Amino acid sequence: MNKQNGSRFPGFYKLSVQQRIKALSDLICHLSDKEEWALMRETLPYKIADRMSENVIGVFGLPLGVAVNFKINGKSYVIPMAIEETSVVAAASNSARLISEHGSLTAVAEDPIMEAQIQVINVPDFSAAAIRILSEKKNLLRLANRQDPTLVSVGGGAKDLYVRKLQTVGGPMLIVHLSVDVRDAMGANTVNTMAEALGPEVAKITSGEAICQIITNLCDKSLVRSRFEIQVNCLARAEFSGREVAERILSAYHFADADPYRAATHNKGVMNGIDGILIATGNDWRAVEAACHAYTARDGRYRSLSKYQIEGDKLIGEIELPIAVGVVGGVTRFHPGVRIVHKLMGITYRRELAEIVAAAGLVQNFSALRMLVTEGIQRGHMRLNAPNTAYFSRATIGNAAIEAANQFVRQGLIVFDRAKERVRKRWRS
Repeated sequence: MNKQNGSRFPGFYKLSVQQRIKALSDLICHLSDKEEWALMRETLPYKIADRMSENVIGVFGLPLGVAVNFKINGKSYVIPMAIEETSVVAAASNSARLISEHGSLTAVAEDPIMEAQIQVINVPDFSAAAIRILSEKKNLLRLANRQDPTLVSVGGGAKDLYVRKLQTVGGPMLIVHLSVDVRDAMGANTVNTMAEALGPEVAKITSGEAICQIITNLCDKSLVRSRFEIQVNCLARAEFSGREVAERILSAYHFADADPYRAATHNKGVMNGIDGILIATGNDWRAVEAACHAYTARDGRYRSLSKYQIEGDKLIGEIELPIAVGVVGGVTRFHPGVRIVHKLMGITYRRELAEIVAAAGLVQNFSALRMLVTEGIQRGHMRLNAPNTAYFSRATIGNAAIEAANQFVRQGLIVFDRAKERVRKRWRS
């Protein structure tokens, strides 16, 4: 391994945990002894955890792995993922290597605009109320920006305001949207504070009653787009040629885009590549999940988050997602593990993190589809999960675990109870 290879780490998975940390420290960014110790033992001390949540009784851990081989917009990245599913990190790394060697991966994020909604009911005249709100836009934006002068001083703050009339079973409502540039923060606290400051004033202007004043996680003013192109001839797998694999991926995409039952699992594959990064970087993965699923159903039908097409000798994958992340504020201020992760990734801007997240989601989805339409998902999972099955079947010593794992793969054995019995028989013999 050498610095010239960027995020390429041949044989990285063969190293011990200590050797991997040492390699990252030597080749990506210097980690202090304290940071190395924290990664191996205690990324979140219980005293800090007790300040982060209520009724804390401990810290619940997840494996923190790094996906390698990613090159996004020409820049190499090591991407930490906090996730318990063995195949995700390995599959993302493998597909990222394939794309970097035989194609390209790009991403672009829009401005970091988050929106709040102010719900107003019992409005006597909706048309007149909307006109009055818009005529007071400058004053309302000024009031909103007084809530966070620091954000305004760095170029952010409330930028726009618009009105919608919403028909509901409970009667018509006036919904005021406040658009806020949150810069490098996720922005929920600031946006909610601004909305709550505007609520009473909006109620007065409209002669109505303000009920909810809160951020919307459907941040469709802050979309992120990612795209990869890859030569089809490098996609060959099992008994299928590269073009056959590309055509089968395209067919699988059409299936997911047409059928919500398939789309739910297809999109789960996208989120496999996203959620682990969000957790590792201290971001709200529930908010991003909600936004992505809502966005793909915006025309009234739940669809595939990703899109695929074949152009000439290339397979092209694309994705467009509403992603709200932050690299300042929140957990990033006091979680030592999150700070180490940011350091490993080399990110300082929200836009860059959002682009990494979208690209990783697309690559992971591509990886899952390629496996699904060739070997099948279970065989790939089996190969990676067999050592775990062997371990937890009590084949924990030396060659016994390796021998058991290889046998599980050959025989298609991934059910824990059957694996456990096989190991017992092996030991008795």
